[in-house]
Amino acid sequence: MYPIKDIREYKNTLRELYKAKRQLLTHEEKQLLDTSIAHRVMKLYKYKQCKQLLTYVSTSIEVDTKAIIQQALKDGKRVGVPRCIPGTSEMEFYYITSLSDLSKGTFSVDEPDPETCEKITDFKDSFCIVPGLCFDFKGYRLGYGKGYYDRFLSDYHGDTLGICYANCVRQHLFHGRYDCRIDMLVTEKYIRRTYLY
Repeated sequence: MYPIKDIREYKNTLRELYKAKRQLLTHEEKQLLDTSIAHRVMKLYKYKQCKQLLTYVSTSIEVDTKAIIQQALKDGKRVGVPRCIPGTSEMEFYYITSLSDLSKGTFSVDEPDPETCEKITDFKDSFCIVPGLCFDFKGYRLGYGKGYYDRFLSDYHGDTLGICYANCVRQHLFHGRYDCRIDMLVTEKYIRRTYLY
C-alpha cells in the first residue's frame, strides 16, 4: 500500500462515497439488512455475557441500533448511550431505561438527558458497539471526522464491536495515529474477528 499525501482529503472523499451508498438503500432493503445484523449481534458470546451494553443511537443512514437497545433492555442489560459534551470534542455515556429517555442533542442525534439519566463511571463487564461509515478487515473505521469515539476508545478497556453493511467494508483503510481499532465486525453476511488480520 502506498502512503497517501492528505489523509483528511482521503477520508472526506470516502465519507461522501459511503454516505451515498447508504442513501441508495430503500427502506425495505435497509430494514432487512438491519434485522440481519441485529440477529448476529444477539448471538455473539460477548453480547450474551456482558452486563452493560454501550451503543450509539443510530441516525437514518446508520445500521439501526434502536432494536438492539430495546432487546438488550429486555435481556436485563444496562444500556448506555453517548452524549457529546458541549464545547468539547469528548463524550460521556449515560444509562437509559427506554428510548423515551432520548431527545435531540448535538448534531441532531438522539442523546440522553444528563439531568434525568445516570452517568456511567464504571465500564466493567461492558461491550461497546461503535459506529462507522466504513470499516476495514483490521478493524479500523471511518467515522464522521469529529474524533469523539477515538478519544473515548483510547481510554476504554472493554471489547468493541463495529456494525456495518457489507458493501461498506474495505480490505484496507489508511488511518491516522489516533485512530482506534475495533475487536470485531458484524455485517449482514458475516462476523469477523479483526485481531486475526
